[in-house]
Amino acid sequence: MPSLTRPSRQTDFARFSSSTPIVIDNGSSTFRIGWAGEAEPRVSFRNVVQRPRHRSTGETVSIIGDTDPPLMKFFDCTRSALRSPFDDDVVYQFEYMEYILDYAFDRLGATSEVGHPILMTECECNPSFSRARMAELLFETYGVPSIAFGVDNAFSYKYNQKLGNCGEDGLVVSCEHGTCHVVPFLKGQPVLGACCRTNVGGFHVTDFLRQLLSLKYPYHTASITWEKAEELKKEHCYVALDYMSELHTFKNNKEEAEEKTRYWQLPWVPPPKEELPSEEELARKAALKEKAGQRLREMAAQKRSQKIAGLEEKISSLEELLEQLDEADEDEAAAILGRSGYLSPQEIKSDILKCTQALRKAKGESNGNEDKSDVSGVDKYPLLSVPDETLTPEQLKEKKKQQFLKTTTEGKMRAKQKRAEEEALKEKQEEQRRAENPELYLEELRARYSELSEKFEQRKRQKVGGSHTNGNHSSSGGVGRGERLNAAQKERMRLLTSAAFDRGKGEDTFGARDEDWLVYNKMSKDNDDNGNDDDESELVRIASKLKVPKYRPLTAEDYKISIGIERFRCPEVLFQPGMIGIDQAGIDEMVSISLRRLMEDESVKELLCQSILVTGGSSLFPGMIPRLESGIRQFRPYLAPLKLVRAADPILDAWRGAAAFAASSKFGKQTFTLADYREHGENLFHRYNIVYTL
Repeated sequence: MPSLTRPSRQTDFARFSSSTPIVIDNGSSTFRIGWAGEAEPRVSFRNVVQRPRHRSTGETVSIIGDTDPPLMKFFDCTRSALRSPFDDDVVYQFEYMEYILDYAFDRLGATSEVGHPILMTECECNPSFSRARMAELLFETYGVPSIAFGVDNAFSYKYNQKLGNCGEDGLVVSCEHGTCHVVPFLKGQPVLGACCRTNVGGFHVTDFLRQLLSLKYPYHTASITWEKAEELKKEHCYVALDYMSELHTFKNNKEEAEEKTRYWQLPWVPPPKEELPSEEELARKAALKEKAGQRLREMAAQKRSQKIAGLEEKISSLEELLEQLDEADEDEAAAILGRSGYLSPQEIKSDILKCTQALRKAKGESNGNEDKSDVSGVDKYPLLSVPDETLTPEQLKEKKKQQFLKTTTEGKMRAKQKRAEEEALKEKQEEQRRAENPELYLEELRARYSELSEKFEQRKRQKVGGSHTNGNHSSSGGVGRGERLNAAQKERMRLLTSAAFDRGKGEDTFGARDEDWLVYNKMSKDNDDNGNDDDESELVRIASKLKVPKYRPLTAEDYKISIGIERFRCPEVLFQPGMIGIDQAGIDEMVSISLRRLMEDESVKELLCQSILVTGGSSLFPGMIPRLESGIRQFRPYLAPLKLVRAADPILDAWRGAAAFAASSKFGKQTFTLADYREHGENLFHRYNIVYTL
């Protein structure tokens, strides 16, 4: 929120007589109030209301106008936004308007009833119901004896006419906060029937700038507030004489674009540098680490001793079981094996060997390769060394299963070792190519990545929609099973069919030979789902090489907001409202529309175009007058006279003209009283228009 000074309370209210009028410029952006005949308003503040809750008491308070940021920390504003009583320059929310008037009269010094005539400005063609509600509020709430309403642009025009900036006949182009108006003047009076209005103003310029910067810098949206955007607009924005030419300059002429770009540096604190630890700190950490390591070693030693004791006990029990089997006859041996859960003495010996190896490993006595080969050959597959004559039918099935598993496992190990050697060779070759030509290597990686990505996308599309390669269509219009099978899948189906027909022709010996692994490998790998593993791993590997690090330390450049094309793009909405989705005419076209509505001959229109006054806060943009003149000439005859002039003070001239009008002797004849309002009601405002004289 803007950190403007809140207006102080006036102390000379009682010094003015009850006949001295109070002048109110009720603008949609700023509320100004003062005394008739004075050069400056006594009180000015932003025309908004906010009603937050106090954090400690929970009481709802009314905050009018500009806020003081240090005081706002005591209030909860999360559920209370800034509210305006205006909607397109027309007062609709009279509840908020009453809060604003209470605050304004209090700052002016009023204690109870106001008791002074009121002159209040309004927009062109203000609806009668808005006038009636405002008059009712002033009469019944503040005890105002009489009221007069006048158009703010008319007061500004008359004030500048008094200063000699414009003639008696002319046009006023008002670029205000929420709207823009064009009003013709004939013989010093506004022709309201020929005025033109568009619902675009300074508010829309500010909001458009805020939106553009928020989209451009999404990580700084909290800093790009509406109030800050308003400040940036007033400081940096300008109107381009030729919008398309200015866009072309920013696109092609980098040097000139850089000269016209402005920067806004957000607060940034560099990250603290990490200090190297002192020797005492290193010694302390080393001592703590050694202490923790000693504790872990003690726990590991205790756990190892428990494991050794358990293994020794198990080995002794198995050895005793073997001794019992040696001493027993065949029937007793079968009973002992049944109770122990083992199928044969060889299985017991395998278990003893496994426990012995685990015991050696726990004691640190294992020597590695020979034990591992024994484990792979004897421990995992104990039935392979047992003759078939000594095995039962169930043990024969288990032996075949172990033989198949051994074959597949050895084949997988050989394939894995081969892939590892190929990958190591490939990495070495890639490293050589990268060292020779890094740019070419990077380009090849990107091309390979694009190729694999396209291949995966194509496979996805084929899975969804199928590929009509053989011309067979199902009756329902979908894709048949034969169309979805590729060559690898068909080969796999052939192998499965052959294996199925081979069963039953003799003894099932599949898996007994090394050649069976090749068939198994084809059946398990050459399918549509698993056949892409190599490409997928290759895609992941390339993506990891091309991947940019996710984190980098933030610098001051990351907190710098550049304002380049936004400087002239945002004010352009005054001339092209369609840029923000408003299908209305721009301010240059509005002049032509207003002249067409004026039922006068061409000579009168030429006279009006020689005295065009540009007023309102948005008229302060640099380049506004030349651009507006250029736009109006497009709608006027060739070499037609045209003169535009900016108001002496586009912001305060409306209040000063109203103050001068209220101080004149003719002001009393332009007001209406409470009795008039009660007699005529809202019908009074259908025909109410004052005569503007200074």
